[in-house]
Amino acid sequence: MKRRDFLKKTGIATAAVVTATAGIMGCGKKEEKATGPAVTQKTYQWKMVTTWPPNMPVLQTGAERFAKRVEEATDGRIKIQVYAGGELVPALGVFDAVSDGTVEVGSGASYYWAGKVPAGQWFSSVPFGFNPQGINTWFYSGGGLKLWEEVYAPFNVVPRPQGNTGVQMGGWFRKEMKSLASYKGLKMRIPGLGGKVVAKAGGAVTLMPGGEIFTSLERGVIDATEWVGPLHDLRMGFYKAAKYYYYPGWHEPGTCLEVIFNKKIYDSLSKDLQLILDAIAMETNLWSLCEFEAGNGAALEELINVHKVKLMEFPPKMMDDLRKLAYEVLEEEAAKDPVSKKVHEAYKKFKKQVGIWGTVADSAYFSTIADKYALRTK
Repeated sequence: MKRRDFLKKTGIATAAVVTATAGIMGCGKKEEKATGPAVTQKTYQWKMVTTWPPNMPVLQTGAERFAKRVEEATDGRIKIQVYAGGELVPALGVFDAVSDGTVEVGSGASYYWAGKVPAGQWFSSVPFGFNPQGINTWFYSGGGLKLWEEVYAPFNVVPRPQGNTGVQMGGWFRKEMKSLASYKGLKMRIPGLGGKVVAKAGGAVTLMPGGEIFTSLERGVIDATEWVGPLHDLRMGFYKAAKYYYYPGWHEPGTCLEVIFNKKIYDSLSKDLQLILDAIAMETNLWSLCEFEAGNGAALEELINVHKVKLMEFPPKMMDDLRKLAYEVLEEEAAKDPVSKKVHEAYKKFKKQVGIWGTVADSAYFSTIADKYALRTK
C-alpha cells in the first residue's frame, strides 16, 4: 500500500489537512469561534503611558509602533492608545500608573523608578557593564528576565525588554572634563547608577524628563546633561547650549528600554495574547537598536561638520578613575537591600561568564580594526 493511501485510510492525512487549513485561515481572518481554551475573542481597549517627549524618534515612536504591531498581530483584539510623557500622567509617574492599574501599559526605563525599586536599575544599564548584546543575552539566555519579573512582581508589574539605545554618548558639558575632579560641583542631569557615580565624584545630580532638559541647560540650571546619542541630541539642540560633546558613554553602555504591563491584566489574558505581546516586545527591542545604530552616524557627522561641535574623548586616566569609582558604587548600592544584592551578584556572575568569550571574540576583533576606523579628533 502506498504511504498516501495508508495515511488517507487511517485518517491522519485528513486531520493534518484540517489542522493546517485552520492555522492558515487563522493567520489572515478572524476566527468565527475560539479554537481552544487558550484562545479568546474578547477585545481590549488599553492605555499606554510613556516617559518620552511627544514624537521623540525611536523612543516615543517605538512605543507607538509597538501598539500598532500589537493591534495588527492580534487582529484588533488588543487596541492601545499611546500617551507621551505628561499627556495623561507625569513622565516619571509611569510605573505607579501601571502598578495601580490606572493604565494597562507603560514605556520607559527601569532606572527611572530607582526610588521605588532600587534593584530595577540593573535592568536598564550598569556603568562599565553590558553592551546591548550582553544585556540581551542576559535577559533571554542567562536568567535576567526571570529575575526582573521577580523584582517587579510585588509591584503588580510585568516587564519586558522593548528597546536598546546602544552605547550612549558621555554627555554635553559647558566646560572641559580633564579629570575626575572636573565633576566636583558640576550640576548634571543623569539618571540611574551612572548618576550615583557622578554624585560620588562630587557632582550635583538631578533627574528630569527629556522635555525639560534643553531649557535647564540653556539657562544654566544644570551645567551638563546626558541623554542618548547623536540622533536625539541633534534633534534636541543641545549643541546650542553646551560646547563640549564627550564620549564614550561609560555610564550607559547599552541601555535597555522597557514595556511594562499591569500584572493582573497580563495574567488574565489568554496564552496566545501573552505570547503576541512578548513577541512584539522582542521585535521592538531589535528594531529600536537598529534605528539608533542607523541614525547616530549621520547625526554625528552633521553635529561635527555643520554645527562645529567639539567632539571630545574622556581622558584615559579619568576613565580608569571612573571605572574604579563605579565598582565601589555598585557594591555600596547592592548592599542597601537584599533584592539589589541578589540582582547585582547575578549580573556580575553572568558578566564574568560572557566576558571570557567577549575578550577573545568582539574585543579582539575590534582591536584589529581600530587603526582603520578610529575616530580622529584634535
